[in-house]
Amino acid sequence: MILGCLFAILSIGFPRLVLFLMWLARPEFFNAAFSSAIIPCLGFILMPFTTLMYVLVYTPGVGLAGWDWLWVILAFVLDLGALGGSAYANRR
Repeated sequence: MILGCLFAILSIGFPRLVLFLMWLARPEFFNAAFSSAIIPCLGFILMPFTTLMYVLVYTPGVGLAGWDWLWVILAFVLDLGALGGSAYANRR
């Protein structure tokens, strides 16, 4: 229970670190979700929340179905908000 809460708190603050640690601990999640190494690398750099959520909700053999897409879309919006917020802060 405590590790789940710690994982959630760390993923909000440090999504790239959580992606890296998850890749080290469970590389089969990434192998099942992505057929190529290029897409997770780009996701690590450009959209870490979306990549993390995609890996977490992906079901091998099924893919994403139903409410899984909602979580991926919410992570995408969070990524866009983070990118937009940093762009707004660096406008000067």
